[in-house]
Amino acid sequence: MKLIRFGAPENEKPGIEDIDGTRYDLSSFCNDFDEAFFATQETDRLAKWFEENKAKLSKVNPEVRLGSPVARPSKLICVGLNYAKHAKESGMQAPEEPVLFFKSTTAITGPFDPVIIPRGSTKTDWEVELAIVIGKKASYVSKDQAMDYVAGYLLHNDVSEREYQLERGGQWVKGKSCDSFAPLGPYMVTKDEIDDVHNLHLWLKVNGESMQSSSTSDLIFDVPTLVSYISEFMTLLPGDIISTGTPEGVGLGFDPPRYLKKGDVIELGIDHLGTARQEVR
Repeated sequence: MKLIRFGAPENEKPGIEDIDGTRYDLSSFCNDFDEAFFATQETDRLAKWFEENKAKLSKVNPEVRLGSPVARPSKLICVGLNYAKHAKESGMQAPEEPVLFFKSTTAITGPFDPVIIPRGSTKTDWEVELAIVIGKKASYVSKDQAMDYVAGYLLHNDVSEREYQLERGGQWVKGKSCDSFAPLGPYMVTKDEIDDVHNLHLWLKVNGESMQSSSTSDLIFDVPTLVSYISEFMTLLPGDIISTGTPEGVGLGFDPPRYLKKGDVIELGIDHLGTARQEVR
């Protein structure tokens, strides 16, 4: 299933995109795709309910804005340097353990909303990433059982301000959490629709120029490893999001570096997870 949230910011409704691309309003099934929705395992019965009730559901105008497919999660956890070539272009060693940092949930926006350069910023960068949505409460989960805790996947642009991240002291979170720095979607795809999450092509373009093109087969730490590892350090709640890292091709890695400016257009996508587009303002 492809789960969407549609409508004005902070007033989104839950929906679904059918196999033919038609979108339907699921407000009669649930209030939102939030912690309560995932905690009660509603995804398990939604597919059958949708087929039984589709004829009665209101269709969503395709021109209506899409928001993040998941309502504000308790945590948006990111993994740094999880592709070897990206670590090299960043001038850092490939990590022996996953590098973790948080991204503020107030950074979350929809897949076609603009990316806003922060006041005074000159080093705003792009990062296409595969993100995992947690389906049930997870604590000290074994690697063998980790996939049982995954609800699905979505596309994430981990927008980053490199001066804030690397030159202003402290942790990376300052360069990761500005408003609009976490466009998610267009939809959350349930895990049953993805045959091999470790063999997905992911890509990103700026103004039509290819910047990133890689495969999740190049992940240093795979999905079950990340879910298990992170659950050792914190309880993962239903609806939490783990962003698994970006491949080579970010602006920081160019010589000289290339950063986003007003008017730029970012396009990105991952196999089976859709595409997104953000204009820089």
